[in-house]
Amino acid sequence: MNHKIDLACIIDDDKLYVKMLSRLLDIKKLCKEFLVFENGSEAFSYFKDIFDQPEKEKIPQVILLDLNMPVMDGWQFLEEFVKIKSKMDRPITLYVVSSSINPDDIQRAKEFEEVSDYWVKPISLGELEEMFEKV
Repeated sequence: MNHKIDLACIIDDDKLYVKMLSRLLDIKKLCKEFLVFENGSEAFSYFKDIFDQPEKEKIPQVILLDLNMPVMDGWQFLEEFVKIKSKMDRPITLYVVSSSINPDDIQRAKEFEEVSDYWVKPISLGELEEMFEKV
C-alpha cells in the first residue's frame, strides 16, 4: 500500500493510548513513520531544531496533540508552535485529540488557525482514517 503520509507526530503522555494509536497507524498503514513525544516540551524542542535547519523529511505532515500533559501542556505547545510555524514551507495538519469535552476547550482550540479540528478521545479507527484522509 502506498502511504499518503510520510511522517506523523503524536504528542501525548498516555502510554496506553499512544501504544493503541501507534498500532492502528501501523496496521492501517496510514503513515510510513511516526514520532512520539510525551509532552509539549519534548515536541517543541524537536520542532524548534528542525525549523532552525529545515529538513523536509523530518517535518511531520500530521500532528495529533493532547492538551493535558506534564511539563508543557498542549496549550503551551500551541502558543510556542504558532511562533515558529511560519518558518515552514510545508503544510502541517494539526489535530487536537483530547479527553476534554469542555466546550470552552473546544472553542479555544478552534481559535488557533493552526488547529484543523478537535477530536475527543478515544478516537475510533474510522475517525483516525478520516483525519489522515483530510491531509
